[in-house]
Amino acid sequence: MGRLLQRLERNTRGRDFVAGDLHGMFSLLEQGLERLGFDPERDRVIGVGDLVDRGPESHRVLEFLERPWFFAVRGNHEELLLAAETDPELGMEWMMFNGGAWWARVDPELQDRFRRRLRALPLALEIDTDPGRVGVVHADVPQDMDWNRFLDALADDTAVRDHALWSRQRIGQIRAGDSVPPVRGLEALLVGHTPVPEPLQAGNVWFLDTGAAQGSLLPQPRLTLAQIQPHFALHSFPAAPAR
Repeated sequence: MGRLLQRLERNTRGRDFVAGDLHGMFSLLEQGLERLGFDPERDRVIGVGDLVDRGPESHRVLEFLERPWFFAVRGNHEELLLAAETDPELGMEWMMFNGGAWWARVDPELQDRFRRRLRALPLALEIDTDPGRVGVVHADVPQDMDWNRFLDALADDTAVRDHALWSRQRIGQIRAGDSVPPVRGLEALLVGHTPVPEPLQAGNVWFLDTGAAQGSLLPQPRLTLAQIQPHFALHSFPAAPAR
């Protein structure tokens, strides 16, 4: 399964940004960081997963994972890539219908390197910030769990791990007009997975996937970066229209 949790100490020298689903839009990330005056010696970026598929630059994920200022959790698209190694039928479905066509163009020896790096991604990240503890997972935390119980359950509960990668329960309830509880034990939980037209807040949970590579789903696809240290702020960068 690889590492379940990674903790980052407080960044006392610079800023921390959490990026919504990148889906191979690494040039867009670079453009956004340039506009924000990003300093790689002081600042950090944390991805909410789904670094690959759909967009044009999935092959650049290794380049970013090897940078000391870039961190990420595993998303369901990384999970699909890894599972495809032993499940050819799933692999075909992923490449044909879920944005994985780029994988067929990757040299087999390089594929092993991709797998090693993606398998090492944690399912959860915890960042110490001036406002308090911030958590990052790809999809969600079960609503009957506080953060610490969730972290404990990741070790031996496959349903909880699947929830972290795949669940749309909370955002489904929000869209239905139902109230949802906060995730206790955190100042904020930041997630992606489900494309939303604008960053969406429910209690202390923020949904940051604003469809950077999904122009067919959203009228104004963009990449959202949420600054979480030393204070909270949202930044949005429109994706170039498809040609």
